Amino acid sequence: MATTPGAVFNEIILGHFRAPHNAGDLPDASATVEVTNPVCGDVLRLAVRVAAGRVAAARFRTQGCVAAIASSSALTDALIGKSPAELRAITPQQISSSLGDLPPATFHAAQLATDAVVALLKKLGPSFSATSAPLR
Repeated sequence: MATTPGAVFNEIILGHFRAPHNAGDLPDASATVEVTNPVCGDVLRLAVRVAAGRVAAARFRTQGCVAAIASSSALTDALIGKSPAELRAITPQQISSSLGDLPPATFHAAQLATDAVVALLKKLGPSFSATSAPLR
């Protein structure tokens, strides 16, 4: 017998899944990255626009489970307004906690979200990561 998402996930997770925040493309992105979980196949494409050394906008597209979509949504909320140092401080546990705690079997979705942050910082490079100066 299959379980319904509501039997496994809390209302915060389901809210982000049903009405994801910041879903879609960001045409004027400063950087776009894509990360994949090779075990489950979830894919997260994350785009951000940087202004004055902070994330001014963030958008995502995720193909994956309920937890992956909810984690991606929560991640974009967490990114907006952050400096490089604040981005580096984002952990999978923080993403999970912001969702009212992911079930252990789906915690990989929070890890995928933070993998995207690492890839993003790498792509933006030292001009963004080392300082809070705007990109040129």
